[in-house]
Amino acid sequence: MKQEHKPHISAYDAEVHHGRYAGRIIALYALFLSVAFLIATPIALDVTGGKETFLEDLFRIFTSPSKLVTDYFKLGGLGATFFNAAICGLACNAIILLSRTRANATTFAGYMLVVAHCFYGLNFINMWPPFFGVLIYCKVMKKRFRENVHVSLFSTALAPFVSDFLFRYMLGNEFAFGEFNITATGVIFAIFFGLAAGFVVPALLPGTTKMHRGFNMYKAGLALGILGIFIYSFLYKSLGIQAPDTLVIDNPAYEALPYAYRGFMNIFFLILFALTLFMGFALNNWSFNGYRQLVRSTGYGVDFLDKFGTPVCLINVGIYGFCILAYLNLIFVLPEFIPFLPEGVGFTGPTVGVTFAALTFSADGQHPRTVWPIALGYALLLMLVCILCGIFELPIPWTLSTQGYINGLAFATGLCAFSGKYGAKIGVLVGFVSAIICTSTSAMHGGFVLYNGGFNAGLTALVILPILDFYEIKPKYDDDE
Repeated sequence: MKQEHKPHISAYDAEVHHGRYAGRIIALYALFLSVAFLIATPIALDVTGGKETFLEDLFRIFTSPSKLVTDYFKLGGLGATFFNAAICGLACNAIILLSRTRANATTFAGYMLVVAHCFYGLNFINMWPPFFGVLIYCKVMKKRFRENVHVSLFSTALAPFVSDFLFRYMLGNEFAFGEFNITATGVIFAIFFGLAAGFVVPALLPGTTKMHRGFNMYKAGLALGILGIFIYSFLYKSLGIQAPDTLVIDNPAYEALPYAYRGFMNIFFLILFALTLFMGFALNNWSFNGYRQLVRSTGYGVDFLDKFGTPVCLINVGIYGFCILAYLNLIFVLPEFIPFLPEGVGFTGPTVGVTFAALTFSADGQHPRTVWPIALGYALLLMLVCILCGIFELPIPWTLSTQGYINGLAFATGLCAFSGKYGAKIGVLVGFVSAIICTSTSAMHGGFVLYNGGFNAGLTALVILPILDFYEIKPKYDDDE
């Protein structure tokens, strides 16, 4: 069969750029990730122990309040956390298959955000009410669910509210961590909340996207963050109920590791990204053709799947993943070489989760060239803080491996279109501004919105865009050039 498309588009992406097999490849790659989590589960149990307490650990993950940032590695162990990610991922795979959704870049993004948060806040119990809320919304409004699967996946960002209704909110001062208590009222509230969220989230997404003009790739973050503020304020401020603190989890074995599970997670990610890169390379006619064009793209409003083909996107996932892994390992050892920096964290549950979150839009606008200026912005803020703290003889409060700043940067990568359109200097500025507020936004919604990083990125865009407009700073680059 003669192919008429450009050379860098593989045979699997026939019919110009976005062929009939593209959706299948993305769906199969999502399935591959779910299976990888499943395969890693018994290995994790063997490496770190916990075979005897596996079901108990998993039950603890399912039945505990899960506001930000609840480290599932600390709460339930490595094996139980990977199994939670596996079954949640497989559930998403089944939803995509049964709904006959033609997977695209947005579907992939929704899947990645689900599995990412399975390491710190999302589980097989609290994911369902928001999901079914969107399903019922589609039935009532006579919309095709297959066209709103991504909305249902995004809505799971509100899952911590569900866990709180089920296991804590109705108990008040009687709540005790580690004791399973559930009330009929809590179940009713959780169901009603999921139903309400299903009708509100689809309405908010288009409007908030217009607010940041598409410069925040984590589009749902701003919408769900704003919604979370109203829900949190009503439940805890308006009603005068004491807001819960983050769970204090006692796990001496986990805390004894200075860099939690560093070896295991490095090997896991190295294998995962190497296989992803190999898949893309093989499907792209055993070549990297097209990847140079991809990294030259601004990433603004560009569907990489459609423009460059699925194999090239898989190559991007693999290479970009290696870059993220290298960055994490670098910042983990910084305190060892720069003694005045405080010690941060290692491969905690949230760190592993946001590694996947940072890859969310690697098929829809993210690539290393436009992301590095955002990371440099975070580093520049740290340098400024160190200088000012030195001048005023204050202790340095954080470092790049502090959990909040790892999480913040992972989602700030969604602002990479600023780098792509306006150049690296604006990208650095955007990263700098994002870093300033990244540890403050969670308090606005009480830590009940898992897309806090996307919310932070959305607020950053709302600050930067009017400034660029006021000073008439025009974009430098365009994908059509």
